[in-house]
Amino acid sequence: MLTAQARTRNRYWRHNLLLIVSLLCIWCLVTFVPAYYALELSGYFIFGWPFSFWMAAFGAPLFFLLIVGVYAWRMARNDQRARRTAQADH
Repeated sequence: MLTAQARTRNRYWRHNLLLIVSLLCIWCLVTFVPAYYALELSGYFIFGWPFSFWMAAFGAPLFFLLIVGVYAWRMARNDQRARRTAQADH
């Protein structure tokens, strides 16, 4: 039988792993899908530059920063929830 502390710890790590896997899937999509469609995307121009250039130069790095920001925000919430649960158990 698991103690309340062990259940809290298991739930915390399950949420953590689900978050990591989700964000890694988004990272994979942002990295490889535009590269796969780069020739088709180069037919569209924004300010004289092909759209594929804009995705490579600005789009992907902004998404990567967004992924890091989402991870930090969600983990702060998860940490706070785990602390509250641990304090309530004691």
